[in-house]
Amino acid sequence: MIESGRLRLQRRHGRGRLVRLSPVILTVVIAGLAYATPPEMAFSRLLPAAPALAAAMWPVLPTVLLGTVCLFLMIGLSLVFPGLGTWWTAAGIIAVTVAAAYGSHVRLQRERTLFQVRLVADAAQQVVLSPMPRRFGSVEIESLYLAAAAEARIGGDFYEVADTPYGVRLLIGDVRGKGLPAVGAAAAIVNAFREAAYGEADIVGVARRLDASSTRYNAAFPPEGRMERFATALLVEIPHAGRRVSVLNCGHPPPLLLNHGKLRALEPTAPSPLLNLAELIGDQYNVDTFDFAPGDLLLLYTDGVAEARAGDGEFFPLAAWMRRQPPTAPHELLTALHRDLLHYSRGRLDDDIAALAVRLSEPSE
Repeated sequence: MIESGRLRLQRRHGRGRLVRLSPVILTVVIAGLAYATPPEMAFSRLLPAAPALAAAMWPVLPTVLLGTVCLFLMIGLSLVFPGLGTWWTAAGIIAVTVAAAYGSHVRLQRERTLFQVRLVADAAQQVVLSPMPRRFGSVEIESLYLAAAAEARIGGDFYEVADTPYGVRLLIGDVRGKGLPAVGAAAAIVNAFREAAYGEADIVGVARRLDASSTRYNAAFPPEGRMERFATALLVEIPHAGRRVSVLNCGHPPPLLLNHGKLRALEPTAPSPLLNLAELIGDQYNVDTFDFAPGDLLLLYTDGVAEARAGDGEFFPLAAWMRRQPPTAPHELLTALHRDLLHYSRGRLDDDIAALAVRLSEPSE
């Protein structure tokens, strides 16, 4: 379940129709005022505003047609009210319409360029956040991604799942930074995971491979400024036999485990280094093991979930929200999280959001 600002924009489509009709509405209002008020008020001189407004949202031809309509309206008003200064206003309408047509042409060219850029961003999305099966044996998984910016397709949050000989392995993380450099760093980490998850017998080896890949990428494409580029990451391994889950936490928000209404944050007993910082603070990794029974729900998430803010600045109460959730499928859990996050923040996210929901099915399912 990946949603960028594109889908949030689609939900505003109804309001967008009214906005696109605003040049016509403006034309009707000005013409009505010009006809209904004394000639001295000269509302007709506002008619050039209509094609100027149309240039911001209409193609070239409709903009020119609206300017032509305004010109004929001005001529018609001059027949009803002689002495309106028709020729001066008509010249203004013609001049503004020509300028508006050119402005509309330039805007459309820029929109085509932006469309091409977004196609590239969509391709990057498929690299970093590729579609995944919803079930690996007895393990059910659902994913959620929300871009903070309405124009965005992808940011520095990432996740991946692999069904390996050692069990189902999951990765979720967040690269410090924004824009294409963060996307490149995320892609390097995810691609390294896709190889290491199958080649390393334990998740400590996977973590070392991810750190090495992140370090190589940052050496090849160093970040701007003095701040290091690093990434938080969470590695989870669920054996095919189930009943337990191993967690290696590299500075990431701890996953939440919901067991029959009881919520537990799977905090690490000892910290592991963030990706790209192992050379500075050491590469001592710690793996914790927790019970994971059939029917339990496990939520992995990036900090954008817990840091989503309401209008008064309060953070989203993720733990309390999770505790209230009934036993449900991962898809339904993330659908509810998606809905409630957007409602809580009023659709204004300060950071990208990624989440994975995992449930171990009963043996009979």
